[in-house]
Amino acid sequence: MSTFQDEISELARLREKNGSAWDHINPESAARMRLQNRFRTGLDIAKYTAAIMRQDMAEYDADSSQYTQSLGCWHGFIGQQKLIAIKKHFNDTSKRYLYLSGWMIAALRSEFGPLPDQSMHEKTTVPGLIEELYTFLRQADARELGGLFRALDAARESGNEVEAKSVQSQIDNFQTHVVPIIADIDAGFGNAEATYLLAKQMIEAGACAIQIENQVSDEKQCGHQDGKVTVPHEDFLAKIRAVRYAFLELGVDEGVIVARTDSLGAGLTKQIAVTHTPGDLGDQYNSFLDMEELDVADMSHGDVIIKYHDQLMRPKRLPSNLYQFRKGTGEDRCVLDSITSLQHGADLLWIETEKPHIGQIAGMVNRIREVIPNAKLVYNNSPSFNWTLNFRQQVFDAWSEAGKDVSAYNRDALMSVDYDDSELAAEADERIRTFQADSAREAGIFHHLITLPTYHTAALSTDNLAKEYFGEQGMLGYVKGVQRKEIREGIACVKHQNMAGSDLGDDHKEYFAGEAALKAGGKDNTMNQFG
Repeated sequence: MSTFQDEISELARLREKNGSAWDHINPESAARMRLQNRFRTGLDIAKYTAAIMRQDMAEYDADSSQYTQSLGCWHGFIGQQKLIAIKKHFNDTSKRYLYLSGWMIAALRSEFGPLPDQSMHEKTTVPGLIEELYTFLRQADARELGGLFRALDAARESGNEVEAKSVQSQIDNFQTHVVPIIADIDAGFGNAEATYLLAKQMIEAGACAIQIENQVSDEKQCGHQDGKVTVPHEDFLAKIRAVRYAFLELGVDEGVIVARTDSLGAGLTKQIAVTHTPGDLGDQYNSFLDMEELDVADMSHGDVIIKYHDQLMRPKRLPSNLYQFRKGTGEDRCVLDSITSLQHGADLLWIETEKPHIGQIAGMVNRIREVIPNAKLVYNNSPSFNWTLNFRQQVFDAWSEAGKDVSAYNRDALMSVDYDDSELAAEADERIRTFQADSAREAGIFHHLITLPTYHTAALSTDNLAKEYFGEQGMLGYVKGVQRKEIREGIACVKHQNMAGSDLGDDHKEYFAGEAALKAGGKDNTMNQFG
């Protein structure tokens, strides 16, 4: 990346080349605008962030403590504030991503209104949200650099060369707010061609990582709901290839594909797989079907019969025309799905589980790694899990197995506030606190995400504000519960005019019109009350 001075010098040469018509173009002002807009297109972003993810994956392979994290964001502003907060608290965005949740798009961004997570929302909202998120992250870059440029001007005006050099160094070493997005394409919104077309739009908007699941597109369900229907491996692999072709066509050679299996909770399939020889992929898929041996004489009208290893077998077909898998085969199907996906072009795995249990996840990952040694997961630290209850029950079971007295606890009522100060609750909370580090080490989890945390934080904070503001606290409910905390905790958007781009606009007005510029940030701007 070129330095501030490099940009100024290049633009000065360009001004000279264009003669007197460009006399009023200030090379330094143009250089500032260039640095504030480092990424010209979504493809620039996708290539940049794909390289980051590949490096992070290599570092995790060498050291499992180097796992990555993200939070799901349903609006560009939420993603922006998350990255601003990360830079404020940790001075570094490394290994911290954004997640784009299909669930939150369905619930919050569809023109139909709130929808369940069943791929009923407009598929164009997915690339639309990716573009929106990166628009807000790029604006965060422009805003922070704008503040540094103003600090540089102030240092120069005061003659403080030491301070000017310090600010110049901060500008030259500026870390962007732009980070990788893992984007949810659901089950591909149609056939492989539809998947390819949507993947292209997502990549052009900036996505470097696309997550796709092995459910039937027109029967897709949230991973934490019942009624999930999977597709044969060859159908899913065609969509993985479609996404890879989209990356390659657009020049994002390091693009990342996350293959998600819902087989652990999916007991149904829409199709019997095509099979040519015993033991091929179709045959392996069909081997999990709930079937019964049948003589031709016992066939009924409309029966579907397959020849399976020299036997005539009747798969169990439901009134919905779906076929049922044998109970207890979910884990085996997950392992086969995962191995097959990695062998055919996927880079990372996502196994949707019914609870956050490290032993269960590790059991599957260890089996996968017998075939693919560097297999690694993206894992949903889902709000659909009752984390408190799950981990208290895990501690209860571990203590029971170890012979520890648990007579003071009712396993079925461990969510009760009565246990909040107990020894068991304290151990459970510690296990929750270290879950990500522990599972990264023991269960091959490279990336931890929470799919829809900001959905819940928005609801919780709005509930608290409504309770206070519309109650006896009145305006104090807002001032004490929101604004005073913003000021004291250094929340940037307390100066909301600045956050919305007012100061950036003033800078541009001055570049364009000089002393004639009518600027908004003068002494009468009430934002000055915040310092």
